[in-house]
Amino acid sequence: MTCFCSHFKKKRASRPTHTVEVDEEVSGIQNTNLYSYKELRIATENFSPANKIGQGGFGSVYKGSLRDGTLAAIKVLSANSRQGVREFLTEINVIADIKHDNLVKLLGCCVEGNHRILVYGYLDNNSLAQTLLGRGHSSIQFNWHTRRFICIEVARGLAFLHEEVQPHIVHRDIKASNILLDKDFMPKISDFGLAKLFPNNLTHISTRVAGTEGYLAPEYAIRGQLTRKADIYSFGVLLLEIVSGRCNTNKLLPPKEQYLLERAWELYERGDLVRLVDASLNGDYNVEEAHRYLKIALLCTQDMPKLRPSMSTVVKMLRGEIDVNEEKISKPGLLSELLGLKVDKSQKKCDDSKSTDSSKADHSSSSSGNMYNNSYATMTFTAINDRSN
Repeated sequence: MTCFCSHFKKKRASRPTHTVEVDEEVSGIQNTNLYSYKELRIATENFSPANKIGQGGFGSVYKGSLRDGTLAAIKVLSANSRQGVREFLTEINVIADIKHDNLVKLLGCCVEGNHRILVYGYLDNNSLAQTLLGRGHSSIQFNWHTRRFICIEVARGLAFLHEEVQPHIVHRDIKASNILLDKDFMPKISDFGLAKLFPNNLTHISTRVAGTEGYLAPEYAIRGQLTRKADIYSFGVLLLEIVSGRCNTNKLLPPKEQYLLERAWELYERGDLVRLVDASLNGDYNVEEAHRYLKIALLCTQDMPKLRPSMSTVVKMLRGEIDVNEEKISKPGLLSELLGLKVDKSQKKCDDSKSTDSSKADHSSSSSGNMYNNSYATMTFTAINDRSN
């Protein structure tokens, strides 16, 4: 392994223009290790299908053992994906220099010829999409204590990105398949390919809309105006999924139960919100706490962004340091209502791998055919006020 700078100065002369541009950007990064393609090929046993642990929109993820014995998740981007290259650079720029217990650890990357590969620390318990929501694909049982722990730690990771890192970072694709779990079920936020840096002096960033429908904040999807409150909305949906043990959309359920957020609001209005708690817990959970967590999820998904709490406030709410009962909850923002979007069955996956605008650094395997994998696919579309043509 070597640093980028010395490596790239030797290899630019005969490369295509777009590759040279990529090399020049990557060469400025100081704190990331560079792996050779040969080393990663050996680590994955020539990228053996037996070592393949995930499939994303821009490539595949393999489990590998590096020369020093370190287990790694090795994300190989498709050579034909220009969008993937942009996300590759974004991922490195965003997380190369920041470390937190609740963020994935980037070990390094490979930029050799047309190979673009990211190397992460391997996480034993895959993603929440695979283990908690991918019923039948995992034997792991999530008790209430574990779910509570995961909720708080994901919130801590987001609070770190939103409020402690300078400039602040908006992830843009918080969802179950981007939350990875280590052997102790410590959650790690992954896949920063869509992330945006957010300077203090800006109230919002106008940008193309990217992310996963079902988790997309309506105001962001419609106007293309990004704030940290878009991540908070996504976290609210994720919180509902963790407590209920189901995906945000499941077309196999009766019509009134298919959309998790709509169902949560209906039950809240009826005073029966606890009915949403995962039945697989068999009643073995703290009822008051579960009720509080579901109310926090609704606070995070309120239609008006300014009403959603900050992530540091969410952490305190989850820990019981702020009384949620004193908070007024308004109706959630529902993108399906605003745009009349109903996704065809062929698109529905529990949040998943066939994406058009998001590459995964997770370890979740493709799970088509799983009856629970019914939420919206990752997508990009043009905001309404940009649709003049």
